[in-house]
Amino acid sequence: MSQLVGKATSSLKACVCSAMEKAMETGALPQAEIPEFLLEVPADRSHGDWACNAAMVGARAFRMAPRKIAEAIVQNLDLTGTYFTRCEIAGPGFLNFFLSPQFSVDILRDILEKSDDYGRSDYGQGEKVMVEFVSANPTGPMHMGNARGGALGDCLAAVLDAAGYDVWREFLINDAGNQILKFGLSLSVRYRQLFLGEEAVTLPEDSYHGLDILDLAQAYADEHGDDLMAVSEEERSRRLVEFALPRNIAKMKADMKKYRVEYDQWFSETTLHESGAIQEVIDVLREKGLIYEKDGATWYKASAFTEAYMKKDKKGEISEENAPKDEVLIRQNGTPTYMAADIAYHKNKFDRGFSRCIDVWGADHHGHVARMKGAMDAIGLDGEKLDVVLMQLVKLMKNGEEVRMSKRTGKAIQLSDLLDEVPVDAARFLFNMKDAGTQMKFDLDLAVQQDSENPVYYVQYAHARICSILRALKAERIEPRACTDEELMLLTAPEEVELIRHMAGYTDEIIAAARSYDPARINHYVVTLATLFHKFYNACRVKGVEDGLCAARLTLCVCAKTIIKNVLTMFKITCPESM
Repeated sequence: MSQLVGKATSSLKACVCSAMEKAMETGALPQAEIPEFLLEVPADRSHGDWACNAAMVGARAFRMAPRKIAEAIVQNLDLTGTYFTRCEIAGPGFLNFFLSPQFSVDILRDILEKSDDYGRSDYGQGEKVMVEFVSANPTGPMHMGNARGGALGDCLAAVLDAAGYDVWREFLINDAGNQILKFGLSLSVRYRQLFLGEEAVTLPEDSYHGLDILDLAQAYADEHGDDLMAVSEEERSRRLVEFALPRNIAKMKADMKKYRVEYDQWFSETTLHESGAIQEVIDVLREKGLIYEKDGATWYKASAFTEAYMKKDKKGEISEENAPKDEVLIRQNGTPTYMAADIAYHKNKFDRGFSRCIDVWGADHHGHVARMKGAMDAIGLDGEKLDVVLMQLVKLMKNGEEVRMSKRTGKAIQLSDLLDEVPVDAARFLFNMKDAGTQMKFDLDLAVQQDSENPVYYVQYAHARICSILRALKAERIEPRACTDEELMLLTAPEEVELIRHMAGYTDEIIAAARSYDPARINHYVVTLATLFHKFYNACRVKGVEDGLCAARLTLCVCAKTIIKNVLTMFKITCPESM
C-alpha cells in the first residue's frame, strides 16, 4: 500500500490495540489475548471512512457482547497523532473512524510529488516473475482468444511491475512436435493440389484446413514453381515448413507489435529439443524411479503428483472420470510429447532464476494445470510457484448478434482483422474489462463508439476534459500553483472528498490487482475515477471562486489527471489532451 495509507493503517491499529490494553488495565475488559482484527475502507463511506471489526471478533476472547467491547474501546481510545478525528459505534459493535482533513492534504501532496510514479510500490520486493501469455500455435493466424490473452497478459505484467515485481514477458513458439509435422503435411497436400488438382490429392481430416495453408502453399509456388513436386514427401514437407513458419512467426510478431505487446523473449520450443533439455527432465524422472516403458512408449508416473493439485468434490474425492492418469513422454515413434516439452520448458523458466512463473492459458487447458504443477514437484521444483490464469472464451458481437466471419475477407475473424476494425486503445481496454475467468462478449459497435458508453472513450475524455480546463484557465492567466495546507483543507464538498478518497486507494488497488492476478480491477478503478471527476466538476466551480479555493480545486484537477494518465500509460493506451 502507499506509505500514507500504510501509516494511517498502522497507527490506527496501534491505537485500537492500545485502547483494548487500557480497557483491560481498568477492568472495562477482562484480561485476554487481543484477537486479530481487520481495518478496511467500507463501500459506503457515509457512516465513516474506515471500519474496524475488533469488537466483533473480540466477543469470544473477552466473553462479552460486541457492543460492550466497542464502548470500552472508544472510552479508552486516543487518536492523537493519527489521521483520524473520531470514532463512532454502529450496529452491534462495528467501529467507524473518520479521517481528518490533513489526510486529504497529504494525499494530494503525495500525488503531486510522485507524479508519474504515483501508484507504484515496492510490495513485490523485486521478486523475479515471468508472465507467459498468448503463445499461439505458429501454424495458423491468431484469433480472438489470443486478442483477449494479449490484453490480459500484458496488463497483468504491467500491474505486477507497478507493484514492485521484476517482470519478464515471454511468448513460447511451439515450433516443434506433432503440430509442425501436421503443418508440413497440410502444406504439402495443398502444394500438390495446386499442380494436380484437389481431386488427385486428398487433404486428411485431421490436417489444417484453413485457407491460410493454401495461401502459404501458393506463395511458395509463386516464388519457386513446382520444384518440390519431384522430391520425397519428407523433403517437401520440411522445405515448405522452412518457408512458411518464419512467415507465420513474423506475422505474429507484427500483430503483437501493432497490439502494443512487446515481449522480452520469443522462446523457441525447438531449442529445448536441440539442447537436450527434454532428455534431461526424462533422465531426472528416471533417476527418481518415475519412468517406465509400456507398449513401446516412455511413461511418467504422474498420478500421485497430479492428484495433489486436482479439484475435489464436497466429500474430498475426485470423480472417476477426472482421476489422474500417467503421462506418455516419448511416443512409440520416438518423438517427445507436448507434455515432455512443457515440463522441460517450465524447468527452463525456473532454472533462469524466476521464482514465480505465471501462465495465461485458455480455459480448455484446465486439465493440464494440475499435471504441470505436479510435474514441477516430480522433478524437484515447487508446483506452488507455478500459477495459471485460465481465460474463458470471447464472443464477438455486432448489432446484438454473434459474428464469426470477417466481411472483408470472408474468413474467420483474426486478431489482425479486429485491429483493422477497432482502435487498439479500445481493444486493449475492453478485453481487460472482465476478470479472466468470466466469459465475455466483445461488442464491435461499442468499441468504435465515441461517447460515454464506451469505457475507454469515457476515461480518455475525462483526461482530455481536464487538459481543456487547464488550457482555458491558463488563457486567463489562472494556473496551478503550490497551495498551503489551509487552502487544500477548503476541499470539503462531498464530491471533492469522495474524489480524494478514491485517489488515495490507487496504490492499494494496484497491489490488489497484482495479488489476485486481476488487472481488470484497474479498469474499473479508473472508470470510477473518471465518473467521480465529472461529478466533482459539475458540482464545484473552479473559476469564479475565491483564490485559495480556486487553487485547491486546480490542484485536485491536476491530481485526477495524473492518475488517469498513469493508468492509461501503464496499459499502453493513448492519453489524448483534446478530443
